Amino acid sequence: MSSPSTFAARQPGDVADLARAHPLAWVVSTGADGLLATPLPLLVHTGGDGGIAALEGHFARSNPQVAALQADPRALLLWMGPQGYVSPSWMADRTQAPTWNYASAQCRVRISFNDDAEALRAHLQALVAAHEAGRAEPWRPEEMGARYATLAARIIGFRAEPTRLGERFKLGQDERADVYADILHGLQHQGGGQALCDWMRRFNPGRPARDTT
Repeated sequence: MSSPSTFAARQPGDVADLARAHPLAWVVSTGADGLLATPLPLLVHTGGDGGIAALEGHFARSNPQVAALQADPRALLLWMGPQGYVSPSWMADRTQAPTWNYASAQCRVRISFNDDAEALRAHLQALVAAHEAGRAEPWRPEEMGARYATLAARIIGFRAEPTRLGERFKLGQDERADVYADILHGLQHQGGGQALCDWMRRFNPGRPARDTT
């Protein structure tokens, strides 16, 4: 049986990197009628250790979760990173059981809203820059013209301060060397598994892959 520490982050930057690579997070909180949840793209701010120091996002003003969070600012942020089914059919040892490899994180936060127009403009500029980076002809908010101000008036920015961080990087750390190599080989050849393979290598430095020569 694996201990919880087997699948823990190795360094604070692991969770920050996961949140950057998969910026759409579920923001979960409670309201008068029970649980509320909204998927939102978040910007990550890190501290000196590389870990998450704060997160930024924005809600539509019409979202009932805004009023609920203004009454109770506690929320849970949930990220699901690369993930995939692991088939025993890939393995020389077919007595192995099916499993699922994945990287996930959660962060308990306190949310504060900022209704300052200049702060919202800076947030939107940073969010767009993060997602337009590397494109041949990156888009800029100014290209919207007058429509930008109309849409910006319909949203409200927020900052989330972490109070507790949790994560689970189940990436083959507890597998035998031969089983780990077979899983990596299977994921590489089923298509669409490259991101998961990259995270498996990150959390298993020095472990050999299957020899395909």
